[in-house]
Amino acid sequence: MNIMTDVAGAVRAAVLSILLCCVAYTLVIWAVAQILVPDTANGSLVKNASGEYVGSRQVAQAFTQDKYFHSRPSAVDYNGAGAAGSNLSPTSPGIAERAQEIIKKYGANAENPIPADMVTASGSGLDPHITLAAAKFQMPRVAKARGMSEAELRKIIDSQVEYPGGIMCNEPIVNVLMLNLALDQHK
Repeated sequence: MNIMTDVAGAVRAAVLSILLCCVAYTLVIWAVAQILVPDTANGSLVKNASGEYVGSRQVAQAFTQDKYFHSRPSAVDYNGAGAAGSNLSPTSPGIAERAQEIIKKYGANAENPIPADMVTASGSGLDPHITLAAAKFQMPRVAKARGMSEAELRKIIDSQVEYPGGIMCNEPIVNVLMLNLALDQHK
């Protein structure tokens, strides 16, 4: 009889712990996020001009057409379900080969050096941003493909620049999805 009382008490304690830690805590955190940062809590989803969901501001996408700015390389092929780095050393032949392919693809050389973020994947493999330098590097290709001047394109880029680090680190970055959507909306 004493063992049954102990087991019943342990089961009650386990059920109560599950309800508090897994259900109540999760609901409280969800509610706070919905009140304070609803866009982020719901995935930062982005719609195009037609109202269709086209992605998230928080996850990189593969843009391959010349009329679009390209994202950083991704170690996980832009799969949001599998965020991860490549786990390869910077001295890995695989990393060096990938970098050389990218450098060749973009036609970079000593006179036209490619920004580092255009040849290196982020830690998660899903960073949706590129540096302003990477956007400027891609400007001639995008301007030519869209039949617009680089000055006109630069205005669109400037409208999308973010300074996420504030006074601590004010390196300007650009969200590739938002920049490409701004380009598509430009007349």
